[in-house]
Amino acid sequence: AGEGILLTFGTGRTNDMVTGELKSKIDNLWEIFWTGGLTNPLDVIEQMTYLMFIRDLDDADNVRAKEAAMLGLPHKSIFAGEIQIGDRKIDGSQLKWSTFHDFPAAKMYSTMQEWVFPFIKNLHGDKESAYSKYMGDAIFKVPTPLMLDKIVTTMDAIYEQMEQIKSADTRGDVYEYQLSKLATAGANGKYRTPRHIIRMMVEMMDPKADEIICDPACGTSGFLVAASEYLRDKKKQEVLFNRQNKEHYMNHMFHGYDMDRTMLRIGAMNMMTHGVENPYIEYRDSLSDQNTDKEKYSLILANPPFKGSLDYDIVSADLLKVCKTKKTELLFLALFIRMLKIGGRCACIVPDGVLFGSSTAHKAIRKALVEENRLEAVISMPSGVFKPYAGVSTAILIFTKTGHGGTDKVWFYDMKADGFSLDDKRTETKENDIPDIIERFRNLDKETDRKRTDQSFFVPKEEIAENGYDLSINKYKEIEYVPVEYPSTQEIMTELHEIEMKIGEEMQALEELLGLK
Repeated sequence: AGEGILLTFGTGRTNDMVTGELKSKIDNLWEIFWTGGLTNPLDVIEQMTYLMFIRDLDDADNVRAKEAAMLGLPHKSIFAGEIQIGDRKIDGSQLKWSTFHDFPAAKMYSTMQEWVFPFIKNLHGDKESAYSKYMGDAIFKVPTPLMLDKIVTTMDAIYEQMEQIKSADTRGDVYEYQLSKLATAGANGKYRTPRHIIRMMVEMMDPKADEIICDPACGTSGFLVAASEYLRDKKKQEVLFNRQNKEHYMNHMFHGYDMDRTMLRIGAMNMMTHGVENPYIEYRDSLSDQNTDKEKYSLILANPPFKGSLDYDIVSADLLKVCKTKKTELLFLALFIRMLKIGGRCACIVPDGVLFGSSTAHKAIRKALVEENRLEAVISMPSGVFKPYAGVSTAILIFTKTGHGGTDKVWFYDMKADGFSLDDKRTETKENDIPDIIERFRNLDKETDRKRTDQSFFVPKEEIAENGYDLSINKYKEIEYVPVEYPSTQEIMTELHEIEMKIGEEMQALEELLGLK
């Protein structure tokens, strides 16, 4: 933040660390919001995001002051002296969390509403503030002083607990845990692609240190976060200990677009809490002329909305040339092809209808993938993957943009289990095809001899073309019928007679025992 302060946190690989006391404190914080009348989980996370930002601003300024003192360098705090807010001048120290968190509830509330919020909204004048552009239209929604007082006290306890855990990942974990509450909140589940599916897609794509990665429908930035974690974990030396690569990773690698400003703020904060200082996350209708990106990205990871139809007049004309349709899932595929550089790769989730739909537009986009680019893989997923929010069957498409074909054969995989039960409960199970999918995809040379009865197999391009570019696995899969030998009718009848005689004998014995005979 201000004066060149950079707020960076751990990588937050999973939210495994959020257990016990820390988990109950976060749950308690949510309880305060819910009972206080803020029941939309997006609003809750957004307000928490602002408050975390305000607290972090103070912490980071103190760290910066200590570092400057140790090095004997001058340090000008962003809270120093008098600060102009509207037509008033305020003593900057009043805006520090460490100052106002001790105020009585009413004074703390008015300080937050009248001074602190306008202060963070206007920080964008300071170009060094990585968070500032997401705060420009921030609205303070906490309704009462008493509720704010409870929130601040609980947040202090959460930070204290995080400090005790002393794990580099805790901060990211806490944010991930907050986001998981979106998925458990019913209607907002649509914003969340399951984390294990995202991680599988990232592992299959194996991002490199020089990628330019985009998710044109980014939501809370789940794909971008997972790609950043993967690079930190698997390619740390190359990414973080090389000055040029680190600068690229922090400022130019990650791009996300969405049409929901709340989601953008949450997505940006999610990236920053996972250690990416300056992600390029912007408000944009990706399918409209507003999006001029062409041949720009080396990797696209996405789960675009399947929400049905758009009006032709708001869709970019060059996308309609590829496939004239109002269906978002088809238009997004045309968009991915346009946005990728030649040699760029894409892994995206599509509803099953894309694979076998018989309309002209459906066939046109599949033909474009197979004939004009290199379609590499179709991974069919069971319908329970998105439960309890949607029972839709989906698949993952993986392709490389070539602009001149190159599909020789396409690899199909029939995923039957993802490590969780496929009902609404989604409890953990032993059955999990994900490690196998990653392993097989990374060693496709070993897949050539597989039969169509196996869980994965290749299908030559010619056969796909002959089938109207149908990409559903059931079109090509062979089911092995094992012949079952049944006994002859004579044997069955003899057995029935024997059973009948035995019953008769036992009935007779029972009647004698009861003295009925």
